Amino acid sequence: MTAPNQVLIRDCRIFDGWNEALLDAHHVLVESNRIKEVSDRPIEAPNARVVEAGGKVLMPGLIDAHYHAVAVDPDLRKLETMSRYHIAQYARGFLEASLRRGFTSIRDAGGADFGLALAVESRLVEGPRVFYCGHALTQTGGHADFRGLNEDHPAFCLCGQGGNTMGIIADGVAEVRRAAREELRKGATQIKIMASGGVSSPTDPIWNLQYSEEEIRAIVWEAESWRTYVMAHAYTPEAIRRCVAFGVRSVEHANLIDAETAAFCAEKGAYVVPTLVTYDALESDGPALGLPEVSLEKLRDVRAVGLNSLEILRDAGVKMGFGTDLLGQMHRHQSREFSIRAEVLTPLEILRSATRVNAEMMNRQGELGCVAAGALADLLLIDGNPLDDIALLANDGAGVSMIMKDGEIYR
Repeated sequence: MTAPNQVLIRDCRIFDGWNEALLDAHHVLVESNRIKEVSDRPIEAPNARVVEAGGKVLMPGLIDAHYHAVAVDPDLRKLETMSRYHIAQYARGFLEASLRRGFTSIRDAGGADFGLALAVESRLVEGPRVFYCGHALTQTGGHADFRGLNEDHPAFCLCGQGGNTMGIIADGVAEVRRAAREELRKGATQIKIMASGGVSSPTDPIWNLQYSEEEIRAIVWEAESWRTYVMAHAYTPEAIRRCVAFGVRSVEHANLIDAETAAFCAEKGAYVVPTLVTYDALESDGPALGLPEVSLEKLRDVRAVGLNSLEILRDAGVKMGFGTDLLGQMHRHQSREFSIRAEVLTPLEILRSATRVNAEMMNRQGELGCVAAGALADLLLIDGNPLDDIALLANDGAGVSMIMKDGEIYR
């Protein structure tokens, strides 16, 4: 790994995160950790390290907007009895492998905190930059309440009793305000809530609605007071519509969405982040890795309709993000999200989701997900044209010949 003050990338074709056509014969100058200049004419930089692109495609670093760095086991109940030091070593491996695939930023959807983000920022971990929500907020019996039917103790409650790796239980307006404020105090870049049932929690059916209107609006207000936003786990049309109506910016999963609800999301400018690869991975790997049978049963309800949800979202014009939601050793399937989406979407639509759309959703437009002067220098050189062949990114980033994050070349 090298970190010169300037890097000049010469003779590249640029995908800027949005345009349908590549910009031919361009040159990009990086200074420190930002892009200083993008030009169709040669750039004079006599002291720069030169990378001869030879016509390869230069594109923004990839963003995974639904990641779980500390979800080291698909049976999430086990996390509450694991040492955090042990979990951190797993997280390090997951993050470093993601960077090698070309993901230069991840938005963690529950569990990661300022310590993990700081470890990456200070280069103790060579991984993507981490945008974290801290603990996901859940109601009693909600998607981040992993207690079984026979467990009465107040595990991971707001009062701090028990473990609380992934989520925190908070009920009522006063408690959810306090919980959101606590995560924001600790530097959360967004707040995550559980607004419907889910696969990995043992006691809530998928159709279960979670959090009242008053609770969701209170959490949204707290996030907006810190100039950030709320992301919400939601599967069903009713759960999705409630979230968007109450001010949630980013809806996660949305497998069961219908056309009417998708149109409502588009009208309100909400983002939706499908996470299809996790359902394939859970079906193939989950039983051997200890996923409980109750979760496998719920998995069947949402997996089959995943591709249909992409069609519905695309046809409605919803701003669609890119996420994976993988757990434990299934993180190795991260790049397969590209090939799964390619069954419905074009390479351009997929690439926009994983770059420009994710950056805008995360309020990082102009800084991430683009190749432009002033943006952070998160860049990939691709052996081939990903607008023609998305498989260049789908096979663990095998088509990526250079990875730059924050101005440093990692590969």
